[in-house]
Amino acid sequence: MIKFRTAIIGCGKVSDLHAAALKKTYEAQFVAIYSRSPEKAKKYGKKYGVQGFSDIQEMIVTAGVQVVIICTPHPAHRDAAVIAAEAGVHVLVEKPLASSLQDCDDMLAAARKANVKIGTVCQRRFYAPVQRVRQAIDAGKIGKPALGTVLMLGWRDQNYYESDPWRGQWRSEGGGVLVNQAPHQLDLLQWFMGPITELFGVWSNLNHPYIEVEDTAVAIVRFESGALGNIVVSNSQKPGIYGKVHVHGQNGASVGVQTDGGAMFIAGRSSILEPPVNDLWTVPGEEALLETWKEEDSTFFNGLDGAMDHYFHLQIQDFLRAILEDRQPLISGEDGRKTVEIFTAIYRSQKTNAPVKFPLKPEAADLDFHTYVSVPLK
Repeated sequence: MIKFRTAIIGCGKVSDLHAAALKKTYEAQFVAIYSRSPEKAKKYGKKYGVQGFSDIQEMIVTAGVQVVIICTPHPAHRDAAVIAAEAGVHVLVEKPLASSLQDCDDMLAAARKANVKIGTVCQRRFYAPVQRVRQAIDAGKIGKPALGTVLMLGWRDQNYYESDPWRGQWRSEGGGVLVNQAPHQLDLLQWFMGPITELFGVWSNLNHPYIEVEDTAVAIVRFESGALGNIVVSNSQKPGIYGKVHVHGQNGASVGVQTDGGAMFIAGRSSILEPPVNDLWTVPGEEALLETWKEEDSTFFNGLDGAMDHYFHLQIQDFLRAILEDRQPLISGEDGRKTVEIFTAIYRSQKTNAPVKFPLKPEAADLDFHTYVSVPLK
């Protein structure tokens, strides 16, 4: 079996999970890490037992890098991905793929031109209860999906936003709850329901006056299939409750997953307190399976002892095998763009106070989200 010489770009909190996952992935040989700070690159290189670099091109050449995992703040994804792709290196990017559609398109174009793979980290697709929902839809157990909903309520305090200087600002984070916390659930919604044709959305900053970006957003969605959808996401509920994605079918049956429960997961700082489980299942003849699945999934998840790098390992493994097999990874760069398209549409809808038609093209405003204005509580 080929081992791909793999490097991490960025030394933020989530890099620890990817480093641990690489150690578990047979197809990967973790060889290098990059930080724009030479001191941090040296520190983290020593921590992981790999070479540390403060120049991406030098790292690729010197360490013979074949694959990179990008863990920088969102607006910096584009430059790192393009540099790597142009050097012939495959690119796996932490969610979201980018903070603007223009950045997404630049990254995808660079990958196509260099004939390298590009994928987006959305490890929740590998949860057993998530896979079960997709399999039920594919098998026609609920008929055609008719209504899809995302409900994600959680909490982020001032300490969280002050934990990194880039958090909570339009220019350095690219957005708030939509860009940082909700992409996993937005990814699952479009994976379950299919392409979107129209969206009307609003957002606000309800109780975080010390940040620029939104802490809450709501949207109504129409899908290409004719199905409808609803998105409600917020960082304004103490102490943190849950994230749910439900799909209701044309035959009246429903399936759903609670991907997060108990508290909001913060990479490198906390564990998910409640196991991901199917919390809704009314498929005729399968209703009684719900409690069995909950017990099985909870036992497995609790056996990981908080080792969330297990799901990162599964995604990295799928990405490396996609390179070997010359196929698309389970979560491609194009899939990542769909998530960016959803939150971009919500921002644009707020700005124009009108529904937004899909597909979306980049526009200059995407590079300047800080001009968008919140509607405060009165």
